[in-house]
Amino acid sequence: MEALIPTPADYEVQSVIKFLNAQSRAPIEIRQLCWIYGPNVMSKQMVRHWCRQFSAGRQSVHDEKRSGWPSIITDDLVELVRERIMENHCVTIAELSSHVPQISRTLLHEIVTEHLLFRKLCATWWVPKQLTPEHKTKCMESALTFLQQYHDDGDEFLDRIITGDETWIAHITPETKQRSMHWRHSGSPCKTKLKQTSARNAECTGCLVLVLSSCMITLGRTQLDGQQVS
Repeated sequence: MEALIPTPADYEVQSVIKFLNAQSRAPIEIRQLCWIYGPNVMSKQMVRHWCRQFSAGRQSVHDEKRSGWPSIITDDLVELVRERIMENHCVTIAELSSHVPQISRTLLHEIVTEHLLFRKLCATWWVPKQLTPEHKTKCMESALTFLQQYHDDGDEFLDRIITGDETWIAHITPETKQRSMHWRHSGSPCKTKLKQTSARNAECTGCLVLVLSSCMITLGRTQLDGQQVS
């Protein structure tokens, strides 16, 4: 049967139990009389619990405050969380929780997203490496030279181009996209993420070398670490 008074407040139901208990009604009878609130309003065990409480002299129909996580977010708490994020923008809610154990993770997430207005976003752009101003100037000069050559020779110029690239093969696991996410505000500049590059302290086993033209792969070879490409 549909409840005549849906979603009642707890103290309303407990007030009815207190009234009926004062009339010496049995808990099972009180439970049956509470059908007006719906079948799932309160279990038989909880009705018996409240009947015992009222029979023992309890007057309040309100639930007592329970010990647990604090629900008040203070300025000091917000500032503490902000300092932790500024120290490490990649920090997770779970890691923040170890630094701020006095509040729940739910409140911690609320502080980060609603009070500090941080959002965790991935790097937007991937670039081969961090270029210096000199590198950028040389790249621009080369691009202009190629454009001029293409303007003079047309598509035949493209057929004469041979290019190549290489990448190190490593045992290490590169940083995942999830781990590279940073807390930042909506107006913060997009972070640039660099591709994995060679490092002697990384456990690299070899290098994959590709040389190709517009028609085919001219050379594809895997070199072991320490060997030279010939």
